[in-house]
Parts: sequence; C-alpha cells; structure tokens
Amino acid sequence: MKLYDLGHVPWIQSQLIYHAMPRLGMEGILYIAPATPYVCIGCHQDVEQDIDLDFCWAQGIPVFRREIGGGGVYLDGDQIFYQIIVHKDNPLAAGDKTEFYRRFLQPVADAYTALGIPAQYRPVNDVITADGRKISGNGVAQMGDYIVLAGNLIVDFDYATMVKVLRVPDEKFRDKVFKSMQENLTTIQREIGQAPSWEVLAAKLTQHLEPVTGPLEPSQLPAEVYVGAERLRPYLTSDEWLYKRGQRVSGREVKIAGGVNVVHRVHKASGGLIRGISEIRDGRIVSTSISGDFFFYPAEKLAALEEVLAGIKLDEVESVIASFYQAESIESPGITPADFARVIAESL
Repeated sequence: MKLYDLGHVPWIQSQLIYHAMPRLGMEGILYIAPATPYVCIGCHQDVEQDIDLDFCWAQGIPVFRREIGGGGVYLDGDQIFYQIIVHKDNPLAAGDKTEFYRRFLQPVADAYTALGIPAQYRPVNDVITADGRKISGNGVAQMGDYIVLAGNLIVDFDYATMVKVLRVPDEKFRDKVFKSMQENLTTIQREIGQAPSWEVLAAKLTQHLEPVTGPLEPSQLPAEVYVGAERLRPYLTSDEWLYKRGQRVSGREVKIAGGVNVVHRVHKASGGLIRGISEIRDGRIVSTSISGDFFFYPAEKLAALEEVLAGIKLDEVESVIASFYQAESIESPGITPADFARVIAESL
C-alpha cells in the first residue's frame, strides 16, 4: 500500500484529499496536518445546535462538515492525522466496522506505547492511556466502494479554543466542559513532557501499521488527487452542505394544535449523542429529523430512515427501525433501533 506523507498543508486540503481519493478509485494511507486551524463537524451533526458559529466567524475559524460521523472538534497543526483508504473488497476491510476500527487502532495504541505512553484500543473508536484518558479520536465512513478511517496522533491540544467553539447554554456549563475535557483528553506533550518530531511520530506509526497493512511504500501524491479535491471544494464548502441538518427549533416540546406537537429530544447512547426533532399528529409521525455525533453506515441511509418513519404510529417506531436496519444492512456501532426510537417515539 502507498504511503503519502504530506506534512502540513492548507487546512482545506487536509479534508478534501481523503474525500477525493475514494472517488478516484485510489487506496492509500495519508499522514497530514492542517497549516492553520479549523473546526470539523461530523456528517450527521446539526451545526447550528452544536457549534458557536458566531464565535468561529468572528475569529476567522473555518467550519467544515466531513463525510465521517462523530462529533465536532477544533483541529490544528499540533495533531498529525492518519487517513486510511481501502477498497471494501480488500482483506483489510473484512468484517464489520468495529473490527475495522480494532484492526487499525491497535497499531495506533502500540505506537503510543512505543513513545512511552502505555495505551490501548477502546471500542468503538478511541485510543486511551493506561489511566483511561483519550489520546486519539477516530472515525470511519464508507465512501462509495471504499472504507475510510481518519484519526490523529495528538501532540498538543488547544483546550481553551475547543471549548469556545462549542455551542453551550451558558458560561457555567462551558467551564464544566473545559474541566471535563482537561481531565479526560490528554496529549503526547502532557504525557511525556515533550513533542517528538513529525519524523519520529510518522516512523513509529508506520512501524506498527506495517504488520497489519504490509510494507508501506512512500509515494508522491498524484496530481489528479489535487484536481479531484478541487472539484469537491465548491460543494463541501457550501452552505447547503454545512447546514444540511440545520433545524431552527427551540424548546423541548411545542404544542401546535390539538393533537399536534413538535418535540425535540436528546439521548446519549453508548455510541454517541442522538438528537431527534419530530412533528407528531394524533399519535403518528408527520416528519422527523435525526442528528448527532454518532456513526451510521451507509451514511446516506439516515435520510431514507427519516422518510420511512413518516406516517408511522409511535408504538411501531422501534420495530420499523429494526426492519429498516435488516433490509438496508445498517451498522451503527453503539447505537440500536431502541436508541433512535427513544428520541422519536418516547411517550410525550
């Protein structure tokens, strides 16, 4: 497999390149970092609910929606990203998404351990230190016929800016998030008191990936990938894409008329946070919108699930979702049909 060690690049390229490669029918592993900071949100998130856009725009911080699930995060050049693209028929893609995570994240944990930071893989998608603190965030998406994993080696982290880009109800809550983040997310700098060079980190990662992938061949990224990335730029940086799950609904439940309610619920499942906004009329769903920082494969089927639920009685929601899962071969690590039903059809 080819290894493309690109170093620091314009922030937009750190996202567009791995989105372009599957569309061009290319496998490979990228090591890459943004030259300037930005905020990156998950495929299924509601940007207006989760990110303080006013703060980001005022600070000149771009906001980008990726085609991979998970939560919003502040990214900068103090994180080295590994982006792994393999065809679905490649033996490296065998098994379900949880197996895929384990296959590639155990080597990441081993690389940290080799740096003097004892670490282990924690399902579904984290690498943690011996004392349980997260030291790598990861996500997987299926893009056409390709499986893509994106994750990072966290050299250092700007906790203060990260907590400012999040949309929170008040400053007291923000302070609590900041404290929790410092307690539960760590970095190489914090753990060993120094920041190893890019070369050292890349070499450690390659050393521990190769027993899984086979020899990694250092290569120059073909020019056609940069061309493909530029073709994607207009749409993936458009308001249409950024706001695609946006719903301006406030409050938890609003009675519109007799038998008609708009309901907003949030549920934290083991696989992530789920937000449901539904219009209910006489015990049936008129429409529903599902967002959150979870992972759902294939990602485009989430919109189809919302359509399937239109007209369904509340007491049938879970069974309909379960049938949809079976018919569409849905995977959502840590999220069950019951979790989705909870934010849509829980008793009013």
